[in-house]
Amino acid sequence: MQNPEMLTDLDVASTTKSVMKKLPEVTLAFWIMKIAATTLGETAGDLFAQTLKLGYFLTTIALFTLFVVTLVVQLRSSRYNPFFYWTVILSTSMAGTTMSDFMNRDVGAKYLSQGATSLGWGPQGLGMGYPTGAAILISILLVIFAVWKTTGMTFQIRDIVTFRGEALFWSAILVSNTLGTSMGDFLSDSSGLGYAGGALLVTGALAVLVLLMKVPVVPNVLLFWIAFVLTRPLGATAGDLLTKPVTKGGLDLGTAGSSAVLLAVLVGLMAYAQAQERRTPQMTEPVARRAG
Repeated sequence: MQNPEMLTDLDVASTTKSVMKKLPEVTLAFWIMKIAATTLGETAGDLFAQTLKLGYFLTTIALFTLFVVTLVVQLRSSRYNPFFYWTVILSTSMAGTTMSDFMNRDVGAKYLSQGATSLGWGPQGLGMGYPTGAAILISILLVIFAVWKTTGMTFQIRDIVTFRGEALFWSAILVSNTLGTSMGDFLSDSSGLGYAGGALLVTGALAVLVLLMKVPVVPNVLLFWIAFVLTRPLGATAGDLLTKPVTKGGLDLGTAGSSAVLLAVLVGLMAYAQAQERRTPQMTEPVARRAG
C-alpha cells in the first residue's frame, strides 16, 4: 500500500487518473540534442550580447522573457512535444549564457568582441568573477534540490508528470545551464586550457560518468544531473571554439554563421524526434506513484 505522504500533488484529484508523459526519455539522442542546444545557446547568446552589441543587461532581460514564454507553452502542453521541450532547453541555454556573463564579467576590453569598444544600454556586468559566480549558482541549485527533496517528488525525469514537479525541474535546468556557462567560460578564459582543452576535459569527465553508470552503488539520478550540468560547459567551450578569433584559440567562424548552422542541426533533430514520437504508441503514466 502506498504511503499517502509520498503521493504527488495530482493524486488528491484521483488515484486512478493517468497523464501523458511530459518529458523525454534519456537516451543517446537526448544527450546529442542537449549538447547541440547548449552549444547554440552559447553562440546565440554571444551573437545578441556581443556581436549585435545589445549588451548583457538588455539581452538577459530579452532572453529571460523568451524563457518564460517558452516555459508557459511547455507547461500548458498536455504531453511531451519535442519542439516545445527543446525550445525551452535552448532558451535556458541562451538566457544562461548572458546571465552568467552579466554576473561574472565586467566592461573590460577582455570581454568585448573584436573591434567593439562598448556594449548596449544599462549595466554590463557585476564583475563577480567565475569562482564567486559559480559558488552562488551552486548554492541556488542546492536550495532548489533541497526544496524538491522536501516535496517527496521524484528526481527521475521520466516520472515527472505534475505541474509542481515540472516547475522544480525547469528551475533546476535554468540554474544548471547558467552554472555550466560559468564553468565553461572559466575553463576557456581563466584555466589556461583554452577552448579545445576545456572541451576535451569536460568530454573526459562525461566519459567517467558513463563508466560510473555500471557501478551499482552510484545512483543514476545523481549521474544524470551531474552530466546535465557538465554538458553545458562542453557546449560553452565548443561554442567559443567555433566563434572566437584564431588569435584567441578559436576557429573564427563567427557567432551568426555558427548559430545558423547549429540551429539548422537542432531543428532537424527536433523534427526527427517529433516523427519518432508520432510513431511511438503514447504511454500514460499513473499519477499515483511513489516519489522516490
